[in-house]
Amino acid sequence: MLPIEVQARPDLPLGMPPADFLRDYWQKQPLLIRGALTDFRLPITPEDLAGLACEEAALSRLIVRDPRHERWTVTTGPLAEDVFAQLPQTHWTLLVQDVDKWDMDVAALLERFRFLPRWRVDDVMISYAVDGGGVGAHVDQYDVFLVQGLGRRRWRISADPQAPKAFRPDLELKILTQFSPTHDWVLEPGDMLYLPPGFAHDGVAIGDCMTLSVGMRAPAIAEMLGDLVDSLVEPLSEDDRYTDPDLAPADDPYEIDAAAFARVAHAVTALRELPDAQLEEWFGRYITTYRNAQTALAPPRSTTDSELDAALAKGAQILRFPWARTAWTRSPGQATLYVAGSSHACSTNLARLICEQREIAATDVATLSAADRRVLLALINTGQLILTRPQRRKPPAKK
Repeated sequence: MLPIEVQARPDLPLGMPPADFLRDYWQKQPLLIRGALTDFRLPITPEDLAGLACEEAALSRLIVRDPRHERWTVTTGPLAEDVFAQLPQTHWTLLVQDVDKWDMDVAALLERFRFLPRWRVDDVMISYAVDGGGVGAHVDQYDVFLVQGLGRRRWRISADPQAPKAFRPDLELKILTQFSPTHDWVLEPGDMLYLPPGFAHDGVAIGDCMTLSVGMRAPAIAEMLGDLVDSLVEPLSEDDRYTDPDLAPADDPYEIDAAAFARVAHAVTALRELPDAQLEEWFGRYITTYRNAQTALAPPRSTTDSELDAALAKGAQILRFPWARTAWTRSPGQATLYVAGSSHACSTNLARLICEQREIAATDVATLSAADRRVLLALINTGQLILTRPQRRKPPAKK
């Protein structure tokens, strides 16, 4: 039987090679990894997180638990600054999603998960909780890595994927009606708990603590099919209809005969015989749009090729819009780059550059082909890449 708790080593932060983790644990069973990220320094303070929760564009929730009556109240952000002064001493939690989009040092945590496809990663959510704070026993429908960043948190989990998953009908939160934990741990800073989808868990703060949740994206198949059908329907017009020019006299006017079913099958061949290339194009667009919390805005005016060179020469930078999800696929002789639902034929070099780098240096731009530069400009002019203003040079000091 495989262990449910392992000790990390400097050369094996998962306590094992990534291939072993993916084979034995990924989407199969939970795993507690002691000391997985002991060298990771928490780049954000509780005060920083509270300030972020007050921002209009941030996704935040404040959850207060009444332990006497087992009730929870939820306040959705943006939060007013004075709300924190009115909170009880214990039993509350602040959750902020997409912190990696706001803070590059938090985003650096994702580099520890390079063994996973980046398009599968959703965000880094950070929770700050005071003693007794938590969100109740629940299940997630996606994989999650729970990294203890500050203080201690007690985690109780059920390693039984078939445990009851009915929710309490009287609460806004999806808290389980029944929860029978099989394991009970206290996580210290640097410890990491991996949970596959569907495993019940409950985390409660022991004193003040912060936990970083690296969550995966797992779209529902029904949602994927709905989007795929929508993409196939989009180019059709009112003139595209069921037809039967070969209609023969009916033996029974109420029977849907074999000939009718054959015509229906022909009418939906776009779905039944979808070419691989078309499926790849749809999925690349879909998955880089799925769960995008913010939409990029195009700049007031377009940048020309010569203006780009002039701006870079003066010290301007190219930054990727923080919420722009990116991925790429390989095709003969080139790549297709997907950025927030748009697709662009380009070189594999540019595809990797856009996906990998949050900041694109002028030296990288200088090596691009003319075709790749057109793609780069298109992304700048749709706001997916942001061309910063050139830095003003300070005049020399007077002697």
